[in-house]
Amino acid sequence: MAEEIVGKPETLAIHTGHHRTDEGEHSEPLFLTSSYVFEDAAQAADRFAGRAPGNIYSRTGNPTVRVFEERLAVLEGAERGLATASGMAAILSVCMGLLKAGDHIVASQSLFGPTIALFQMLARFGVTTSFVALDDVGAWERACTDATRILFLETPSNPLCVLGDLAALAQVAHRHGARLVVDNSFCTPILQRPLSLGADLVVHSATKYIDGQGRGLGGAILGADSVVTGEIFPFVRTAGPVMSPFNAWIFLKGLETLSLRIKAHSERALLVANWLSEQPLVEAVYYPYLPTHPQYALACAQQSAGGGVLSFTIPGGVKEAFAFVDACKLFSLTANLGDTKTTITHPATTTHGRLTPEDRKAGGVGDNLIRLSIGLEDVGDMTNDLHRGFAAVAALG
Repeated sequence: MAEEIVGKPETLAIHTGHHRTDEGEHSEPLFLTSSYVFEDAAQAADRFAGRAPGNIYSRTGNPTVRVFEERLAVLEGAERGLATASGMAAILSVCMGLLKAGDHIVASQSLFGPTIALFQMLARFGVTTSFVALDDVGAWERACTDATRILFLETPSNPLCVLGDLAALAQVAHRHGARLVVDNSFCTPILQRPLSLGADLVVHSATKYIDGQGRGLGGAILGADSVVTGEIFPFVRTAGPVMSPFNAWIFLKGLETLSLRIKAHSERALLVANWLSEQPLVEAVYYPYLPTHPQYALACAQQSAGGGVLSFTIPGGVKEAFAFVDACKLFSLTANLGDTKTTITHPATTTHGRLTPEDRKAGGVGDNLIRLSIGLEDVGDMTNDLHRGFAAVAALG
């Protein structure tokens, strides 16, 4: 289709970026090729020299991957999208494209464990990071220095669903000549569009909700073309942390149902969160769309729903948490999230297990914390499975 598609997100997520070939295919074609053939030597020379557009090598661009990039960029309201091999590859590519030795990052202390570990690794190359409380705008301001180049956060955070005030943090970043980078994997552009609130870049783990069925690894970077193409793409093109065409095709199929799924995940998660709040063995429930959440007003202003991830604490520690997790039979015991199947995990020994006890404590990840990524099963079946977990904890005395 040569014409540009306009419409609501549900429409854009199905049609954007697909330019039909002469074969007249209805579904997006899958280009499983590592390289491309040139019409003649002059065309090859022009493409390699950047004098002419066109495909060269799938490390530098692939038609299937390009459809995914265009589609996600439209959904996020970005000029340019860049697909990567994983969510962590997206974050690494942002850092390698924008930072140099001597630069400084201010980051939320409530991040995905490997993201924290990556920022700590960057210290070996002369890039330092200050970790601050996600919900304390003043702490972000105080942590900025003349060397600060990036402010990085997830909102809601993993796994405690703490929120960052995107509009306020964008102002902080820009006052200090830095860029605000937001991991939007939990909400996706269906529930939250950070660029519209002042963020400079959005990153995704497409492995999560964009796929939606736990099939492939992938990531993405969205933002202004001058930044994504001009500053970040040279690293991706050279180092090669690129998305495979097959995974891009999978994610295209995921985008087609993303709006339906993320809204259904959110509806079920809110019901489960309310149910958990009434259980005698639950000490606290962390979900942004609960009225008891301390940032409930911000969640309602910044997101259109609460998303599918929640966590809660029970009395005790690792022993009790393991008993609870092991007793659940419907839920999948896996650290992934965003799946049609509900998943359960113990963050302190999985997603955040490689952090020091001090770092886990700073991020609020206690030994008695359990995280759920609510799937699309019947809510009654979910609560029945949770009953098994509570019975196992009660049996320990």
